[in-house]
Parts: sequence; structure tokens; C-alpha cells
Amino acid sequence: MWLAGLRDCCRCPRLVAYRQSIPARAPHRPQDYHNAPVAGFGDEQARIWLIGLAPGAQGANRTGRPFTGDGAGDFMYPLLHEAGLCSQPLATAADDGLRLHDLYISNAVRCVPPANRPTTAEFQACQRYLQQEWQRLPCLRVVLALGRESFLNLLRLQQQSHVLRLADYPFSHACCYRLPTGHWLLGSYHTSRYNLNTGRIDAAAFRQVLDLARKLAARPSGESG
Repeated sequence: MWLAGLRDCCRCPRLVAYRQSIPARAPHRPQDYHNAPVAGFGDEQARIWLIGLAPGAQGANRTGRPFTGDGAGDFMYPLLHEAGLCSQPLATAADDGLRLHDLYISNAVRCVPPANRPTTAEFQACQRYLQQEWQRLPCLRVVLALGRESFLNLLRLQQQSHVLRLADYPFSHACCYRLPTGHWLLGSYHTSRYNLNTGRIDAAAFRQVLDLARKLAARPSGESG
């Protein structure tokens, strides 16, 4: 889903400069790299929207598709496939044939940030793209945010049109809240290589949050609790 203004966006000079400085990693060549804002992708009739933090330098920044070509995706896509949310367990390139079912995936920030740490201003600059996606997902029921920063960014986006206090929505793995819009907001520890290596998240924990997302998405409209 290409969004208005995304393809040529240069609103964050730090991110533009950084992505242009990233060296190619063999066997890939510099011309093989996407090195631009990364669009979301998936089923535009999806009931579940998974939002990561930002593209990885050697993952989405290279391949041009979220969680493709990096360790986080290598962990995540087999579990999404197991849950029936994608067509194959491997994600290697934007043209590898992978299709999402009842799922849309994007990132809170669309360009790779240094040290994988976007600034507050960079989160804010990309909120316009999250808002566009929200408006273009007519069947959306569940928003699954990977990591505390993505989770808080979604809440701040909600604050633009609804009155809510961040303190009423504490983040934890598999936390679940009903938003003023009626959508469900779920939190999950990020599937980053660091979190996997330290045991902060594992396959069982990610299956737990995927199962919850699917159950909430299947609830009759208006059902609460």
C-alpha cells in the first residue's frame, strides 16, 4: 500500500543521511538496496494490523518489505504461517511470493534509524502514514504493536482525536486494551534479535499474542471484555 508522500519523503534529514551511509553486506551490492522509506504490505481487508518499530538496516532497508531479510522476520514469519496469517514460512525478498491473510504489516517509522532508535520527532513525522493506513483498512479490528515504543506511538496517534491518558494503558507482553475507536490494541515484546537472544520473547510467547489477536479479530462487532 503506497501512501501519499511516502515514496519521496525526506522529512527526517538524520534518517535520509543514515540510510545513504549504510554499507552493502556481501553478497549484496549497493544497487541491490532499497534505501528509501519502506511501505507496509499485506491484506487490505485485514482485521489484524501488526506494527513494528522501523526497518532493519540489512532487512527491510535492503529488501523494501517489512521484516524481510532479517532475524526478526526469520523468527516471525514461520509463526505467522503456522497461525494461518501468511502463505509461506520464509520471507527472503519482496518478490518471493509471500502473501498475508487477514494481516497487514508496517512500521511506526518508515526509514532505518541509527542504532534502531528513532527520535520522538521521527515518530511524529511518520504518524501521517499510520493514519493513512488506518483509514485504508476498513475491516480492521486489532492493532498489534511490537515493542513499547511502537505501542506508545499508537496511543499518541489516538490522542490526536480522542481523550486518553497514557498511564491508563501500561505496556506489557500480551497486554490488551479497547481503544476509543472500538479497536483492540495489543502489545508484544519485539521480535528483535536482541530480545530473542536474551529470552525476552520466544516462540511460545509470540504464539500467545497471535492467538489472542485472532480471537479478538473473530469476535462479533461490539462485543467487549
